[in-house]
Amino acid sequence: MRWRALAPALLLLAAPAAAQENRDLDLIPNAVQAAPPPPAEDKPQTSDGGQRIYLENAASLASRRAMLVPLPPPATPDWEERLFLDMRKDWQLAPKLSLAYSGRLNFRAEDTLAFPSHENVRHDFRELYASWEPAERVWLDVGRINLKSGVAAGLNPTDFFKTRAVVEPLSADPAVLREDRLGAFMLRGQRLFEGGALTAAVAPKLDDPGPIYTNLNLPTLRPMFDRTNSHDRVLLKASADLGADVNPELLYYREGSASRFGANLTRSVGQKTVLYGEWAGGRQSSLIDQALAYGRETGTIPGFAPSVLPESTHQGFQNQLALGASYTTESKVTFNLEYHYSEAAFSPQDWRNWFRVGEANTGRPPITSALWYIRNYALDQQQKLSRHETFLRADWNDAFVPHLEITGFVSTDLHDGSSLVQMTADYDLSNQWSVGALAAGALGAKRSSNGSLPQSGSLLLKLERFF
Repeated sequence: MRWRALAPALLLLAAPAAAQENRDLDLIPNAVQAAPPPPAEDKPQTSDGGQRIYLENAASLASRRAMLVPLPPPATPDWEERLFLDMRKDWQLAPKLSLAYSGRLNFRAEDTLAFPSHENVRHDFRELYASWEPAERVWLDVGRINLKSGVAAGLNPTDFFKTRAVVEPLSADPAVLREDRLGAFMLRGQRLFEGGALTAAVAPKLDDPGPIYTNLNLPTLRPMFDRTNSHDRVLLKASADLGADVNPELLYYREGSASRFGANLTRSVGQKTVLYGEWAGGRQSSLIDQALAYGRETGTIPGFAPSVLPESTHQGFQNQLALGASYTTESKVTFNLEYHYSEAAFSPQDWRNWFRVGEANTGRPPITSALWYIRNYALDQQQKLSRHETFLRADWNDAFVPHLEITGFVSTDLHDGSSLVQMTADYDLSNQWSVGALAAGALGAKRSSNGSLPQSGSLLLKLERFF
């Protein structure tokens, strides 16, 4: 079974051009994005990046490291070649009715992928929905929608629809992952007020939960509703502008029989600094318990197999929190510094248990496979693996010369000091052509969360043609 998705920072591709124009808008909290309420004729943005069609070719190389806990075969790829056509488009069907589509047609090859095979061609069906404005400042949407929530840059506890939505991640940048993911089929209603907004969304169950995908069994055309619509889900959220650049938002989310609550808050401090916080909480089990239970439910882990790590059926109230600040300089550099807390994630003792069991069973693939399955589950759910982390991101427009954008981030585990690091540079040669490069690394000791990943670093080069 393929476990390539365990190292998202090492499967790296520069941020797609479709997201490049509005990347800062996703990262700067609401207080900076839109302090005044939007005008009556302006609907809130549901798909960032505008309307864009582009063709991209990207080639990447990766380096492996010796591992204390081996991955199940096959090995992660040493090289990958990607050619894809990416499209985001809106059509105005009538004065009050529009249709939106977002998708990507992929052609790919790598050293561990058979050629030719159906895995060489794939379509990522991200969004397709109709939008109707029955009254002023009221919108109804139906179809597959990438519904996003949150004000933080590196972790969004209130982004409830992110789970299982990322397909073969091309970058570890959270701003890119928010855009290049599958939407859920839903009915959504939005109502704007002077100084506030209400949103309600209902996503029905369309398929049973499926096993975690690998890049060896991704369907060519199937929409994969087993990832995005495997439970009945409801989201309610309300936001307000209280004046003095204070913008709170409250959320209620229900999936199956489980409920979660969330809150976002931003506060501008002068013209360049924004303070923000994002919280979500609800009754749930630990990440280890969730992963092993899901593996047994979907048949990946035999139901009779003993647990590889201590687990419990107990459910308690689990919190997830992101606290941060953004600062923009005169030279167009935006910094985001954040602290992340995930109560359900690995504790220091959980990490010690993971390495102890793994090192003691290196010759027993069923056990090491189950250990790596827990980490793969966290990635599939887009959840943090460690409880305490820091996140620093910088985005520099017109860096050194016009039309050059440099973006980088470092995410550090506060328990063991290991880090994920990524740096991207994109240069617009013209309105039609762009070149880019991306370098990434997983740094840390062998017995650390990031230092135990299979790939130590990667380099990617890309060329884009816009239409």
